[in-house]
Amino acid sequence: MKRITVLLADDNATVRKEYKKILEREKDIKVVGEAKNGRQAVALVKKLLPALVLMDMAMPLLNGAQATREILLARPATKVLMLSAHGDDAYVEVATHSGALGYLIKQTSGETVCNAIREVQKGNTFFSPSIPRYLHKVTGTK
Repeated sequence: MKRITVLLADDNATVRKEYKKILEREKDIKVVGEAKNGRQAVALVKKLLPALVLMDMAMPLLNGAQATREILLARPATKVLMLSAHGDDAYVEVATHSGALGYLIKQTSGETVCNAIREVQKGNTFFSPSIPRYLHKVTGTK
């Protein structure tokens, strides 16, 4: 089985450590690196070539949206799944317009994060269940 290689990008070391613990329990996911700011995330994507970046929206030097745009310019095959403490439609819209295929609230369960990684890796979108308003705009459902 080919594992999904993931780069964790979050300025909070504790958050990175927790996500790494969650992801490393999965047989089909492998954390290949960690970035503490947006610039480092871009540089590590170019070096490590991960399949997916789990990207914090609010980071120093380059925020998640800016870093996502740069990553996708440099390596279009890399998928980005955005993380944030904010579930506002405006944040979700900025993330998706930057090229992120998914958006998760940081309070999302570990199981949901892993499922989101798998779906985004397939090229599908994935949003935290607590973001229904934005989903309705995107999908046209009620």
